[in-house]
Amino acid sequence: MFVRLAEQHRSFVQDLVMNLQALSIVLENRGYLASCYTCGGQMNSASFMVSLGDNHLIRFLVSDYGITWTEMRDDRELMKLEGAEAINQLQELADLVKFGVKPSDCKPTTVASHLQ
Repeated sequence: MFVRLAEQHRSFVQDLVMNLQALSIVLENRGYLASCYTCGGQMNSASFMVSLGDNHLIRFLVSDYGITWTEMRDDRELMKLEGAEAINQLQELADLVKFGVKPSDCKPTTVASHLQ
């Protein structure tokens, strides 16, 4: 059972890394400053960052050790989430892209406030 769970987790992390890479490309094409870096060819970790303008930065880290979402403004941490909550915030960021919000429209302090 544990071997199967470990393999499912590795597969989940790889899927998440691939989706982060795709989101980074889409964000760049929409005018955001975004990047996604991975280590090695196994796709078992990634560092994703995007600037929403006005010193508003999102950092999303994923690895076998965990998942973290950190949102900062003016070099101050606004929000730090882990696990499922971090992935939910990532979905809200993806929704921003889906609904066509432009970087210049990103003035509230958190991503969640864009959708309200």
